[in-house]
Amino acid sequence: MSRPERPNLVFILPDRQRRDTVACYGNDWIQVPHLNRLAEESLVFDHCYVTQAVCCPSRASIMSGLYPIDAGVPVNRHNLPSNLPTIAEMLSPGDYHTGYIGKWHLGDEVAAQHGFEEWVCCFDHWWADYSSDELRRGLSDYHHFLVDSGFEPDANHPGGRMFSDKFRAELPVEYHMASWIGERAAEFIERNAERPFVLYLSSKEPHPPFTSPYDHLYDPATLPVDETFRTHPEGHSLFNRIRSEFWMQAVHDGGFDLSTDMGSRQMLSNYYGCVSLVDGMVGRTLGAIDDAGLRDNTIVVFTSDHGEMVGTHGHVEMRSPYEESSRVPLLVRAPWLHEGQRRVGGNFSQIDFVPTLLELLGQNVPEGLAGTSRADVWRGEADLGDNDVVIQHNGVGDRDLTSAASSHTMSAERVRQLNLMNMAPWRSVVTFDRWKLTLCAADQGELFDLDTDPGEITNLFDRSEHRDRVRWMTARLRLWQEQVGDTAPLPGVI
Repeated sequence: MSRPERPNLVFILPDRQRRDTVACYGNDWIQVPHLNRLAEESLVFDHCYVTQAVCCPSRASIMSGLYPIDAGVPVNRHNLPSNLPTIAEMLSPGDYHTGYIGKWHLGDEVAAQHGFEEWVCCFDHWWADYSSDELRRGLSDYHHFLVDSGFEPDANHPGGRMFSDKFRAELPVEYHMASWIGERAAEFIERNAERPFVLYLSSKEPHPPFTSPYDHLYDPATLPVDETFRTHPEGHSLFNRIRSEFWMQAVHDGGFDLSTDMGSRQMLSNYYGCVSLVDGMVGRTLGAIDDAGLRDNTIVVFTSDHGEMVGTHGHVEMRSPYEESSRVPLLVRAPWLHEGQRRVGGNFSQIDFVPTLLELLGQNVPEGLAGTSRADVWRGEADLGDNDVVIQHNGVGDRDLTSAASSHTMSAERVRQLNLMNMAPWRSVVTFDRWKLTLCAADQGELFDLDTDPGEITNLFDRSEHRDRVRWMTARLRLWQEQVGDTAPLPGVI
């Protein structure tokens, strides 16, 4: 099939969706028929990594093509600078109609911005970070939909009343946020079928509170779990060990008692239910593309801003270099690039999204982006066999970790240590030969052979036989720092 002169782009971005939530990545029992069908028709990237396993920084990279610090969003609750162009602003004027639907999490949720002409918003509770009092009083399109549907808001807001996360998460499927986003995406596609468009849509699911109409879809007692589920990571960094200690004696803010096996399993079961909600949103969007006759000239990208631990290594949340947090699904359907499913090996970083997509859309790629166009890889003309990826952590900007739990039994001194370690920056490099090195100036390093130890169980950092490998990987990490101007302190390696 020949390349369309001006293909459309539909970019689907759920929040916190792990890689192992689709059959093509080994999960053959989860109920996600639409995602499984998409995977059968897509490029399936084996190893796609985020730039930082935190919402705002990761999204800043996806939208701007810069690493989080350079994009001005090193941690959560930072607004994307108004003068920093996104991919929508990099498009040639008049070439594309643009739209954004759903979770933005980079500033003023209720105001169209950064080159997106159509703006459909769904969040109200981040109003404190908005740029003006007028915007802080604004309420989202989703809020008005629920009010018009007869629901009564249950929480306070500067603009009156809003719907809490708990209220929203417990709504029936037809009123759920993910379903609503799918319907708005379908309307956008139908309305703009006669002109080239770029559409980004983002759900909050499967983000907490891990509650949905599908809470009982999966039996927690028989739910398959990975080999490190609720397992303390012995020999790993202090940060990872304290995090595991904290979560395994905490009650998650969704009400799950993580000190028990069944409480942790119920949380995981509910998480997968939220993933099934995302699948419905994907199905509605793909159906609209097909119904509009746009299948053969539309690039569909499905990925996530980061993963979620949900019990792996005894952790919850993201903010971690572990694979379940930093490696995410990536499915790309573009019928003129491939036929059926094609696996793409090697390491792919989301820092490369902006230049790659611009090239595939026939647009100029501006200078100064941190990433590299991988359009030749997507076309099957090259591979990722020599590609390293780097993952950042720049501390926590929105809250301390313990606020994510409704209660815990960790001592005050241990909590102080945890929050102190949580602020330390670290850098991880995954080299082309599938080894991962994580360094932090305030903590023990970690080294994993991902081919022989995909569960990241055995930390090889202090093994004498791997000293040269640690030196070599450290050199590659420092070279990356020099190339991009990264100034995070790293320990010396002897």
